[in-house]
Amino acid sequence: MKKGLLALSPLVVFVALYLVTSIVAGDFYKVPISVAFLAASIYSIAITRGKLIKRINIFSRGAGSAEMLLMIWIFILAGAFAHSAKVMGAIDATVNMTLMFLPSQMLLAGLFLAACFISLGIGTSVGTIVALTPIAAGVAQQTGTDIALVVSAVVGGSFFGDNLSFISDTTIIATQTQGCKLSDKFRVNSFIVAPAAIVIFAVYVFLGQGMSSPQNLTEVEFWRVLPYVFVLVTAVFGINVMIVLTMGILLAGIIGMAYGSYDFYGWLGAMGDGIMSMGELIIITMLAGGLLAVIKHNGGIDFIINHLTKRINGKRGGELTIAALVSIVNLCTANNTVAIITVGGIARKIGEKYAIDPRKRASLLDTFSCATQGLIPYGAQVLMAAGLAQISPISIVPRLYYPMAIGVAALTAILFRYPRRYSK
Repeated sequence: MKKGLLALSPLVVFVALYLVTSIVAGDFYKVPISVAFLAASIYSIAITRGKLIKRINIFSRGAGSAEMLLMIWIFILAGAFAHSAKVMGAIDATVNMTLMFLPSQMLLAGLFLAACFISLGIGTSVGTIVALTPIAAGVAQQTGTDIALVVSAVVGGSFFGDNLSFISDTTIIATQTQGCKLSDKFRVNSFIVAPAAIVIFAVYVFLGQGMSSPQNLTEVEFWRVLPYVFVLVTAVFGINVMIVLTMGILLAGIIGMAYGSYDFYGWLGAMGDGIMSMGELIIITMLAGGLLAVIKHNGGIDFIINHLTKRINGKRGGELTIAALVSIVNLCTANNTVAIITVGGIARKIGEKYAIDPRKRASLLDTFSCATQGLIPYGAQVLMAAGLAQISPISIVPRLYYPMAIGVAALTAILFRYPRRYSK
């Protein structure tokens, strides 16, 4: 018991240093999140047994794992694309086009709906956020709306497809670990989250009533919109996000030089500035990866799993345990895919013992992991959106209504045995 709690204590250090001190100071910018992670990382290495070099190696392997490095490559390409497109005028042109075709009261709801459909098509929340966040930030600046609110609509909507898409890695892994078909899981999952999506869409329609479109919009130069159109279309066709971003960077450079927004060296400078703007995000990602690797090495995740599985009582208890397992492991790993992989086998054993429908098990695993991932300030999606919009990740989290809603919807599905057909 003591060993397990000690293994999890670095998370307590992180929360105490970042969240508590920020609340006391009344300012979430007072304590940089990178410093909080650094302190928690040093503490995690200090409480780990063994030679110092071995402990550092455990941390380093986590920080430099294949998953972490892939994420960092995406951050680098996203930064280069976002800034080179911005300098050549893509954001302003896209924002003007958006304001021209959508009534002001529908801007928030429209961005949320766009994120839902794009993420459903491409199966990734990160790709959706990369494509839409610069546009959302531009809309917020043009309309004088709270930028965190507008960006949160995109981030929230991106989890719609992450949770439901047939090509989403979380959907594929959830169905594989539970032994059910993608189409069956989609059907059950839709029953659970569709009402939440409809409610949140209505909420954004209501919140958007106070938005006002700016006057004297400049004429839209559609050629400048092409980089974003290209990124969206190619992503929808399932092309790897790194290829999409690389081609987007090249297209932005060609159009920017053709229109005289910058010369060749100006384009290189814009890419460099964009990459540098992702510096803190990359550092946070590596520190978080190392910290969570140490927690796992010390038995923190095994402690959580073993402790929760002892308290199962009946089918409803089994479903609640599956939900708690995947949520807590997601908090510890900051990766919903890894969380599902980690607890998938255990969830299947729990489900088979208490006769829980595999389709509902898969849906609960995916939905609770997405809800948790969407609400942690150190998750890749929130960090990416915050980096692109140049705001604090903490400012986004309280406005992430869709991840909150699907968490409530999934919990309701457990407590009230819904959908009935798959809860008998």
